[in-house]
Amino acid sequence: MIDSHCHLDHEPMFTDLKNVLLRSKSNGVEKILTICTTINSFEKIIKIVSFDEMIYGTFGIHPHETSTNLVTKTEIVENVKNNKKIIAIGESGLDFYYNHSDRNKQITSFKTHIEAAIDLNIPIIVHSRNAEKETYEILNEYKKFNTKILMHCFTGSSEFAEKLLALNSYFSASGIITFKNSGNLRDTFKIIPNEKLLIETDSPYLAPVPLRGNKNEPSFIKYTLEKLAEIKNVDVKILNEVTTKNFNQLFNNT
Repeated sequence: MIDSHCHLDHEPMFTDLKNVLLRSKSNGVEKILTICTTINSFEKIIKIVSFDEMIYGTFGIHPHETSTNLVTKTEIVENVKNNKKIIAIGESGLDFYYNHSDRNKQITSFKTHIEAAIDLNIPIIVHSRNAEKETYEILNEYKKFNTKILMHCFTGSSEFAEKLLALNSYFSASGIITFKNSGNLRDTFKIIPNEKLLIETDSPYLAPVPLRGNKNEPSFIKYTLEKLAEIKNVDVKILNEVTTKNFNQLFNNT
């Protein structure tokens, strides 16, 4: 299994990284992608990716943080080029649910991240909440560049998914698909082709059922995989092979 999105720089995982990785490995996790959200976050991630060969990282500014963490395309490109284990841009995108940051700043930051990802020919990991229309419109602006898109922790509508599929996007399922009130989301994942699916924990957030209420970690990824296999009516082992292959293809990470 591959956890395509977590935050190892957050507590309680950062100070217990050795044990987090031991539990991950004992539960069949092969690779972990730890996601950057701020400039300070990246400083930790550089240390984390050198801790174990199974860990990879990203560089990017979360939309909540764009009021104080705006970066240029040059800065993004340089930070990625300086470390071979930084394999994607993000997470970036739009979040209009809270008023953490000015919408115009979020949009500017998102476009900057997309353009850096295009220049580097690596994926952009997209966060989208209460912003389906705007997220799609921006991604569609760059359609001619064949942008490598991963919709992280996807919770969007089926209509949004279909539009994103036309952009050749990938979709990552989180523990939210295990939640009792997520029937519509499970229905949406039914229509997403298997070859476009990844799995993630988004740990330390969104622990899946039956561990909901706990601090999440990569070793819990198996519960999301099992639920996704149930949703897709596919054997768990086969779906694990498929999602692993999808990750490696998207990130050129064999």
